[in-house]
Amino acid sequence: MTVFLWGVVPYLAFALLVAGLIWRYRYDKYGWTTRSSQVYESKLLNVASPAFHYGILFVLVGHLVGLFIPVSWTDDVGVSEHTYHLFSLYGGTAAGVLTVVGIVLLIYRRRTNAPVFRATTANDKAMYVFLLGAIVLGMVAKLSHSSGDGYNYRESIGPWARSLFTLSPDTALMADVPVLYQVHAAIGMVLIAMVPYTRLVHMFSAPVQYLFRPYIVYRSRDPKQLGPRPERRGWERAGS
Repeated sequence: MTVFLWGVVPYLAFALLVAGLIWRYRYDKYGWTTRSSQVYESKLLNVASPAFHYGILFVLVGHLVGLFIPVSWTDDVGVSEHTYHLFSLYGGTAAGVLTVVGIVLLIYRRRTNAPVFRATTANDKAMYVFLLGAIVLGMVAKLSHSSGDGYNYRESIGPWARSLFTLSPDTALMADVPVLYQVHAAIGMVLIAMVPYTRLVHMFSAPVQYLFRPYIVYRSRDPKQLGPRPERRGWERAGS
């Protein structure tokens, strides 16, 4: 079971992610969107959306640092394990709370606004459940092992995550990981597999072409031509 969960499921999740992105781009290119409902309600959305997006961005950065930067690297720059633990505990909790507040407000908005609720799909509901579950469980796992230097997941979960990229997953590292962290990781893998089939797919959209588009040239009008054009009889030449 350990080998399957930590040595097979991660690759299944990644395969579903890649296959889903390709399928979505080929057959649902115009559905590759957040399906914005701002036209129905914007007051609450203007608070909930930034809270969620900024929170989840900090959460993702924290996970990338915690999982893919080895302990030896932070030691080399003078960051002790205790300092890292405090930063992870308080910074991660703050980011998690901000994200949860944003998700709760978004769910409340969808549930209380009839047009927005009608635009909510079953995939959206499942996405909210797994997303909220992953964030909350991550916070609970961190806070429940907050005494001292806490649980050092950078010596177990981190090396396991990095071993996945070498195609030789060290599943034994996950055997003694606390249950809350294991559940958090499992929900995270399910969430990764769900991304292409939900509105979360928009995270892979970026206006890259904007960086290479030609400049927009603005020209001032001739002062003599300010105001309405004078009326003329007859036809005007095209392009005049």
